[in-house]
Amino acid sequence: EKPDVILMDHRMPIENGLDAMIEILEIENSTNIVFASADINIKETSLSLGACAFLDKPFKMQVLITTIKNITENLIVEN
Repeated sequence: EKPDVILMDHRMPIENGLDAMIEILEIENSTNIVFASADINIKETSLSLGACAFLDKPFKMQVLITTIKNITENLIVEN
C-alpha cells in the first residue's frame, strides 16, 4: 500500500531528495510528496518535478501539520 504523504528532505546520506522523488514518482506518480530544503533555489525545481508542496527549512511544526492536513483533506475529497 502506498503512503498518503511523503516528507522528503533535499539533503540525504545516499542520494539527494530530488533524485529520490523522481524515482518514487516513476513508480507511483500520484504520490503526494512534501519537499523540504533550506535551499530556496530547490523550490521551483522540486515543484516542477512533482512535489505537491515545499517547506522552507527550518519550518515551524504548525506549518508542517497544516500542509499535511490540507493534503489529506484533499485526498478524502478525491476518494
